[in-house]
Amino acid sequence: MRTLFSRMTIAVALLLGAADRGRGDDWPGFRGPTGIGVTAEKGLPLEWGGAESKNVLWKSPLPPSALGGDPDHNQSSPVVAGGKVFVTTAHWVKGAEKTKLAPEHHIACYDAETGKQLWDTKVEAGPWVLTDLRGGYAAPTPAVVHDRVIAVFGSSIVHALDLAGKLIWSHTIADHDKFDVALPASPVIYKDTVILQLDKKKPASKLLALDAKTGKTRWEKSRPETEFSHMTPVLTQVGGKAQLIVCATDELQGVNPDDGEVLWFARWGRSIWPVSSPVVANGLVYAIGGRGGHPGLVVDPNGSGDVSKTHVMWSIGPASEGLSSPVAYGEYVFRLNSPNLLRCSRIAEGDELFKERLEGVNPSVSPIVDPDGRIYFASAGRTVVIQAGEELKVLAQSDLGDPSLATAAVSGGRIFLKGTKYLYAIGYPK
Repeated sequence: MRTLFSRMTIAVALLLGAADRGRGDDWPGFRGPTGIGVTAEKGLPLEWGGAESKNVLWKSPLPPSALGGDPDHNQSSPVVAGGKVFVTTAHWVKGAEKTKLAPEHHIACYDAETGKQLWDTKVEAGPWVLTDLRGGYAAPTPAVVHDRVIAVFGSSIVHALDLAGKLIWSHTIADHDKFDVALPASPVIYKDTVILQLDKKKPASKLLALDAKTGKTRWEKSRPETEFSHMTPVLTQVGGKAQLIVCATDELQGVNPDDGEVLWFARWGRSIWPVSSPVVANGLVYAIGGRGGHPGLVVDPNGSGDVSKTHVMWSIGPASEGLSSPVAYGEYVFRLNSPNLLRCSRIAEGDELFKERLEGVNPSVSPIVDPDGRIYFASAGRTVVIQAGEELKVLAQSDLGDPSLATAAVSGGRIFLKGTKYLYAIGYPK
């Protein structure tokens, strides 16, 4: 086991690595600047809503509601950059035959202070018309890099807009017929590169890196032994070097984000189809498949090659389905599975500290954690906030009555929640 100094070094590097992806108060991609649901902001509200709309600073209609459309699942989460909130949505006109026609694709922008919609850009759909709508068209969360909003849609297309809503470039993703029921992975930003995990039927899987400014291919790495994956990779730093943590069919991988080469891998013990993103805490990677019966691993990411017998700290037993990603605070890691079952373990040792029910919380919505260890299982539907520790301690509960599968974003002392009908800003009135 590594020293405490080594673990602290990795933790500091993680924060430094996040700094070039956005300003300190931005939330530029899925699960924030670190990709693991950690916010540096303190003093966020614990509860909101109710008859008096407590701590609801504003709510603004999303394009499907504003335009009277029939919405897709719209699981994508809001992102925040430069005082603006960006969302992607998809919806059909009323009465459309959904399995024969792609919905309208929208990228919309709101003022983070007032909630005023600044623009709503309709973009072209890609070539894939989904006949199985379980995954939907607007599952991937957009990302902001410098002066670009990068949006991936399930119709197998990527669009880049400037911050005024003007289309800059588009990239059609090939072999869409080789995907499972959806194209769900969100883009990961590394320097000025957009990295996409495009795992499909063998041998079509690949990692694809696009230039954020032009949309041109930087590199492409074939993954012929990998099948379906529905998770978003996590970018971190290990030993002063960048690593992309990727869950593949047969193994958890550390990948070089400069060229897609696998640096190390640890075998799951069986083939899985991952849906949950990993977390990095105390210098360790905690990853679990997410679908019912999938196992997981806790791995030291400092190895090379096959580390299945040398760097696996402990194995996570198969659990019931939980499509959200875990969250960690200090030595603790928290994981929510169906039916609303929250498990807390020590990430280094693996001993389970508690297993309790969180009634009404959607196990498909990923939590966030603040510097004081307050964990928000937050959505525009039911939210529960707990205090990280060895026993379950519920701090507050809220419900805005607009449930969706989108994960929260945090910026400027506010929590942004995307419901089915509205976008909300939660904060203390000035």
